[in-house]
Amino acid sequence: MKVHAGDIDGFFGLAVDNLIQFLLILGLCGGVLGFPTSLLLGQVLPAAALSILVGNLYYARLARQLAERSGREDVTALPYGINTVSLFAFIFLVMLPAKLTAEAGGASAEEAARLAWQVGLAACFCSAVIEILGAPCADWIRRHTPRAALLATLSGIAISFIAIDFAVRTFERPLIAMLPLAVLLVTYFSGVRLPWRIPGGAWALLLGTLAAWVMTLWPESGTPVAASAVPGAFAQVGFCPPVPVLGDLWAGLMHPMTRDFLIPVILPMGLFNVLGSLQNLESAEAAGDRYPSTPCMLVNGLGSLAAAGFGSCFPTTIYIGHPGWKALGARAAYSSFTGVFFAVIAFFGLSSAVSALIPVEAGMAIILWIGIVITAQAFVATPARHAPAVALGLFPAIAAWGTLVLTQALNAAGIVAGDASLADRTLANPAAFLATGAHLDGLVALSQGFMLTCLVWAASSALLIDRRFNAAAGFMLVGAALSFFGFMHAGTLGAAGATYVIAPGAGWSWALAYLLCAVFLWLTGRWAIATHQTEASPPPH
Repeated sequence: MKVHAGDIDGFFGLAVDNLIQFLLILGLCGGVLGFPTSLLLGQVLPAAALSILVGNLYYARLARQLAERSGREDVTALPYGINTVSLFAFIFLVMLPAKLTAEAGGASAEEAARLAWQVGLAACFCSAVIEILGAPCADWIRRHTPRAALLATLSGIAISFIAIDFAVRTFERPLIAMLPLAVLLVTYFSGVRLPWRIPGGAWALLLGTLAAWVMTLWPESGTPVAASAVPGAFAQVGFCPPVPVLGDLWAGLMHPMTRDFLIPVILPMGLFNVLGSLQNLESAEAAGDRYPSTPCMLVNGLGSLAAAGFGSCFPTTIYIGHPGWKALGARAAYSSFTGVFFAVIAFFGLSSAVSALIPVEAGMAIILWIGIVITAQAFVATPARHAPAVALGLFPAIAAWGTLVLTQALNAAGIVAGDASLADRTLANPAAFLATGAHLDGLVALSQGFMLTCLVWAASSALLIDRRFNAAAGFMLVGAALSFFGFMHAGTLGAAGATYVIAPGAGWSWALAYLLCAVFLWLTGRWAIATHQTEASPPPH
C-alpha cells in the first residue's frame, strides 16, 4: 500500500474526529446514562472500533480499485466513522428516556442503564436495516422531498442537541475550551494553515488538553482532568476483543420502548443516514472520485449491524468532507490507518487511558463546529428562496431541546428540595406554567415527534414558496396521518421525559387541523390556477 504525505494529514484529522466520538461516548454514556466502565471498555467501544475498522478498510480498498481502473494517483478514500448526529439522537432521544422511564418504574440504576444499552443496540440495528433497505428508494425520496426539509431537520438536531449544548459547555470552561474554538474558527473559516502542517483540529485538541493539565496546578480551577485518575485508567488496559451480544440485542428489539422510538426517532435517523450518504457520494463525485452508491450504502448498513451485534449503540456512516481530505492530499492509506488505530485503542483497553489524558472539553470545539456547519449547510445548500422554510423547520427541534432543559431543571429542583416527585407534580399542572407565561401543552405538542413535524412543515413551506400546492397539501395529509396515530404531537411530559401515546385517534385534534390545512392548500391551488397565479413567489425581502 503506497503512502502519500497527505495520508498522514488525513489520518490525523480523521482520527481526531473519531477520537472525539470515543470521548463523547465515554463521557455521555458514563455520566448521563450511567453505563459502567466495564460495559464501555469491554463491549461498546470494541464494537464501535470493529465497525470503524471494517468500513475504513473497505473504503481504502475501494479507493485503490478506483485508482487502478482510472490510472490516477489522486483518488481519495471516502471518510468513514461514527455518525455524530445519531450518537446524540440515540443518547438523548432514545437511551436517556429509556433509562429515566425504567428508573421511574422502580428499576435500579444498574438495571436502568443496562436496559438503556439494550434499547440503544436495537436502535442501532434498526438504523442499519433501514439504511440497507432504504438504499434502492433513497433517490425517490430525494426527488419528492425538498432539500430544505431534509436539511432543516438535520440542522434542527445540530443546533439544538449539538451546537447549543457544547456552546454552553464552552463558556462554562472558558480557559480550556475557548482557545480551541478560536483555533478552529481560524483554520476552518479563514482557511489559514497553522505551523508544521498540523490540522486545526489537532491544534485545538492539543491546546485544550495542555490548558486542562496546566490548570491542575491551580486547585480552585475545577479542571476536568486529574493526575490521580491516570494510574487507574492505565490499570484498565488489557485485551478487550469484540464479543457478540446477540441476547442483549434481542432483548432490546423485543422491548416495547423500542417500538415507541421506532417511528419518531429511529426511522427518521435511518432515512437521514441514507440521504446523507448519497449526498456525500455526490460530493465525492463532484471532487473527481466517483464511487458506486449501492455497495457503499450496503457497507454502511453492514458496519452498523456489526456494531449492534457486538455491543455498540452507534451507527457508522460516510462522513461529510471528502473534498477537504482530498485537498489535504490524502489518498487511500489514511483510511486504513484510521481503522487500525481505533482497533488498537479499543481492543487493548486504551480508551479509558486516552479519556483520562484528554478531556472532552479540549475537543468540544470540533463538535461545536460540526453543529455550526450542519446548521449553516441547510441555508447554503438550498435555494435562497427556501430559507424561510429552513428557519421554520428549526422550531420543533428547539422545542424538544427546551423540554429536555425543563425536565433537567425540575429534577434538579427536586434534588435540592429532597422531593423526588416535585418534577412530576409540577409538570402535571400546566396552569402553573400559564401563570408564568409558559405554555407547557404547546411546548410538549411541538416537541413530540419533532423530526417528523419539522419534515412536514419545512417541506410544505418550501413547496408553497414554489407554489406547488397539491404537493404541499400531500405533506399536510402525511402530518394528519402521523398525528392521528400519535407519532406527532400527542403525549405527555414527565420527569423521565416525553411519553408517546401511540394509538388510533391519539392525536385526533392535530390530525383534524392538518386535514383542514390540506384542504385549504388544495383549494388555494385551484384558486391560483383559476386566477393565473401559478408562478413561484419571489424571494422574501
